[in-house]
Amino acid sequence: MDTTIVTEAKPAVLRARTLLLGERLETRGFERKDSLATAPLTLRLAEEGVAVLFRYGVVVLFNAQPGVETELLQRLAPYVTNGAETHESDEVNVQISESAQEPIAIAGTIFLREASTARLQLVADILAKSVILSHYETRIAGIFDRVEPLASGLRAKGRPGAYGRDLLRHIGGVLEMQHKMVGRVEVSEKPEVLWEHPELERLYVRLAEEYELRERDRALDRKLDVITRTVETLLSLLQSRSALRVEWYIVVLIVAELILSLYPPALWH
Repeated sequence: MDTTIVTEAKPAVLRARTLLLGERLETRGFERKDSLATAPLTLRLAEEGVAVLFRYGVVVLFNAQPGVETELLQRLAPYVTNGAETHESDEVNVQISESAQEPIAIAGTIFLREASTARLQLVADILAKSVILSHYETRIAGIFDRVEPLASGLRAKGRPGAYGRDLLRHIGGVLEMQHKMVGRVEVSEKPEVLWEHPELERLYVRLAEEYELRERDRALDRKLDVITRTVETLLSLLQSRSALRVEWYIVVLIVAELILSLYPPALWH
């Protein structure tokens, strides 16, 4: 059963704070009696605060006081895999008003008609995916910066250079990122809360468009594809060069053996 978090008749403003804690958050081990929902896990915090936890390592806090936030993060720490040294974060205001048409203002404020659990879960899903996309965008930009000199070297010198291990490491990084984006985050997938609350479909679409989730996801896919093709091309050229070098070694050995066979063994001493 859906519940309303903020019950005052006058408009209220909730501070939504999104934190990327690590690569994975084991929410099943953190289920508590004060949970409001389980998909995603939504907890009631002190002083009318709410926390929404996502398995891909993100937590969204609504109206959480600093002390309450610190205590929650300490409790979550044992359930985080490969925790980040510095938590990537984002903040936005959520204004509650019965007369709201549920758009997003130019200043970035999200308007909701009521602070129901389902609506907060929906907003949290959008904010969490936006932060994780920002994280991947930063990582991919870093990979681009490392791959670009290799491609420039190929253009300038006409050969890939001896960077086989680095190229394999880049391929591994790209494959790992693709696995996380598709298998864990599922940016393009609609949240489970819409199955129980189809009336929130319009709100979800408007939020997803405002944060450009699909466009950013597609842009990341294109960048990953460019990086993959560039690295695979360089690696293929490097392997071809190595194979050609081996062939030359074999030819040299065969020629040396033929030369030695032309001379009698007595001349070898």
